[in-house]
Amino acid sequence: MLLLGFAAVCCAVPVGNAISAYTALKTGSRGVGDITAGGSAADIPARMLTAYKKAVRQVGTYVPKCQGMRWPVLAGIAKVESNHAVGRDIAAGGDIRPKIYGVLLNGSGAGGNTTVVPDTDGGVWDGTSGGERAVGVFQFLPSTWEAVGKDANGDEVADPHNADDAALGAAVYLCGQGRDLTRRAQLKAAIWQYNHSSTYLANVLGWIDQYTASAKDPDLKYVSGKVRTVIEAALAQRGVPYAWGGGNANGKSTGICCSPSGKSGAHIEGFDCSGLTMYAYAKAGVRLLRTAAAQAGVGQRIPAGHGAGALRPGDLVFYATAPGRDQTIYHVGIYLGSGQMINAARPGTVVRVDTVSAMPGFAGGARLL
Repeated sequence: MLLLGFAAVCCAVPVGNAISAYTALKTGSRGVGDITAGGSAADIPARMLTAYKKAVRQVGTYVPKCQGMRWPVLAGIAKVESNHAVGRDIAAGGDIRPKIYGVLLNGSGAGGNTTVVPDTDGGVWDGTSGGERAVGVFQFLPSTWEAVGKDANGDEVADPHNADDAALGAAVYLCGQGRDLTRRAQLKAAIWQYNHSSTYLANVLGWIDQYTASAKDPDLKYVSGKVRTVIEAALAQRGVPYAWGGGNANGKSTGICCSPSGKSGAHIEGFDCSGLTMYAYAKAGVRLLRTAAAQAGVGQRIPAGHGAGALRPGDLVFYATAPGRDQTIYHVGIYLGSGQMINAARPGTVVRVDTVSAMPGFAGGARLL
C-alpha cells in the first residue's frame, strides 16, 4: 500500500517444569514473535523448516503414541522463542552460530528476572556455571534438555544449539506420554507445559494457525470466471518481495522510499498490498485506485461487523487503525476462502498466503465481482 500521508504501515520466571525461562520473562511485550506481525512459511529459513519437518518424521521413534505432530506446531514455538534463529548462520548439519542464549536467571531483575535458578549443567550448554539460562532456537533450560534432548542428525551428540536436535527434543517434549495434538485441548496443554503463560499460549497458537493456513493450498474447486482469474493472478506472485510503493496493473515494479517504519522499496522489485490487488484485478478487467483506503470505496462494501464469515473468494479484505472509519484503512488483501487471504504484508516479507487474522484491525471487505 502506498500512503503518501504515512498514517500507517501497509500495506515470569519458570513455573513447574516449563522449558522457556527466556520467553516467560518476555511475554506481553511486542517483538519478532508477536502474533500481530503476521507470518507464513516464507519467514522461516529453509534449513529450519527442514529441521521441523524432520522432527515430525522422527518423533514417533521416541513417543510412538503421539498423534498430530506437524511442522506448524514446532514452527509456532520456535517463532516466539527465537524467530527461527533468523540472522544466525545455520550449517548444513544444523549447528546454529552464534549460539542463542536467554537471560541469566540469577535474580538480578534483568528482563523481569527476579528468582534465582541454580545452575545444573556446569555451563556445558548455557555457557556459564553462574546460574541457568535458556538455550538454543527452542530455548530449553539445560535441566529440561537433559531429560528430552535427542540426537537427530546422527553425530551422537544431543545438542540444543543444533536445529535438528532441538526440533526433535521439542517434538518429544510436546508429545508428552502420547498426546493427540489434533485435539485443540491437548495442543493447548502441550504449549502450556512448555511455558505457563496465557499470553504465550495465545501467541503460539496464533502462529500455529497462521503456519497451518500458509501450508495449505486454497481450494478453488468451486471458484470460476473472473474471480478465479483474480485469485490465480495473485497466487502466481507468491514469493515475490514486498516493495513499498511497488506494483501496478502491469505487474511488479520497483518501489519508493520510504515506509512509515523507514523501509525503502526503491531498490526492490515487487508489490505492496494495494499494488498486488491492482495487478490481480486488472487481469479480470477491473481497474483499482492505488491506495488501500481508496479501494474500499469500490464495489459492495462488507462491514466489519458482519465478520470474516461474510467474505467470499475474490473479495478485498481491509484493515484499519480505527475499524469503522474507512479513512484509517492501511492494508488490503484478497480473500481466498476458508479464512485465508493472499497477502503482501510489509517490508521484509514476500507475497504469501496468510490467515485473515494475520493483520490487526479487520475492517471488513468489498465485493467487486
